[in-house]
Amino acid sequence: MKQWLGGLRRTLTVRSSESESRRSLRMSLIEGIPASIIGNLLGGPLQTVYLTYLGFTAFHIGIVMAIPYLALLVQVFIAFAMQKWRNRRLYMTLFATVNRALWVGTGLIPLFFPDDAWTPVYIALWLISQIAAQAAGVIWTTLMADVVPAPVRGKYFGIRNTIHWFVVSVTLLVGGQIMEWLPGARGFTVLFAVSAACVVWNSWTLSRHPNPSFRPSESGRSLRMLSRPFADRRFRSATIFISAFLLLQNVVVPLFSYAMLEIVRLRTSEVTLIIMLQNIVMMISYYYWGVLNSRFATSTLLLWTFPLIAVACVLWAGMAVMPALLALVLVHAVLGFGLAGYNLLVFNFLIGDTPSSERPIYIAVFSALTGLAGFVGPTLGGYLYDLAESGPEWLRSYGITAFAGLSMVALGALFAPSVFKPRET
Repeated sequence: MKQWLGGLRRTLTVRSSESESRRSLRMSLIEGIPASIIGNLLGGPLQTVYLTYLGFTAFHIGIVMAIPYLALLVQVFIAFAMQKWRNRRLYMTLFATVNRALWVGTGLIPLFFPDDAWTPVYIALWLISQIAAQAAGVIWTTLMADVVPAPVRGKYFGIRNTIHWFVVSVTLLVGGQIMEWLPGARGFTVLFAVSAACVVWNSWTLSRHPNPSFRPSESGRSLRMLSRPFADRRFRSATIFISAFLLLQNVVVPLFSYAMLEIVRLRTSEVTLIIMLQNIVMMISYYYWGVLNSRFATSTLLLWTFPLIAVACVLWAGMAVMPALLALVLVHAVLGFGLAGYNLLVFNFLIGDTPSSERPIYIAVFSALTGLAGFVGPTLGGYLYDLAESGPEWLRSYGITAFAGLSMVALGALFAPSVFKPRET
């Protein structure tokens, strides 16, 4: 813990004279704070609360959770467009501001539209917002790959994510309490007003983000550029495996908040506290995964994360033998540790195992394939939860999630070791 706190202190300390690289890393860290606040006042369990307020069913919520993955397909087109764009910071700021402004705009739906239009209007605004988010995402990833020196990449992102997940945890706690004190429209007014202020803050920080020069693809804007990732056997096999794993994972994980609120019948404050616990575990775990990444290969560590996520889903079955609240706390603690490792390592895998000039198209292809799997997963999950309404209670409470987890265990045991074996020297 002392080492962890020391790393945070060194990252946040402002020095009288520091290098351009250090200033760039600091600005990137600050930029993520308002983005984290917006994403957790309007996303996560509080988004589920808002969607149920608008009258969404499990199937509709599944579609909403799936849309960010479907929007990843836009990154292929952005990768081609980036070969012509030179000011990456400008386009990143533009797309990110559109994303967050439209997301905040969904709070105005009850004021301007009749009840029967709330669902389609929200889905339409959410779709456009997420397309803009994913367009900004691929640009941001290539920028960060150029800004963060390779030797400190694992540790820097570990500390960066730790700080941001601390912000996430506090945001969720405060947001959940606001909805307890001011239920319904009054609480949502506060959440959306704070988020609107954070949109302005985030746009300002993005406009001051480091903006190194971009090295275009050797293939230009031809279709030959698109073939490069598919010709890379290691990248191709890893992407196919992760896509299959995410398909199973996203049948249930994005709907955890829905299941806790609408099926297990926990209060909003209880759900936000459980998610906050998960985020605290992630916050601490990011740092240690980053330290491990400085000692072990990214692909080796990534291999460890899949069984953790799978086991977290299987642990939902613990509700059959212990109080539901205790089982869900255990589930989210394990899930937080596994997701922290996956999020950090898959990002480092993308920017560390891909050639610099071809990085945008590698990221875009990875995002497109995993995005398709991510879109199908929550949509299927929402359909299964609706279908299970006529079945036994245990199936909806923990059966669907446990079966998905067992399938993930089997997939990881059969294929992951061969896909993520260390590179031959």
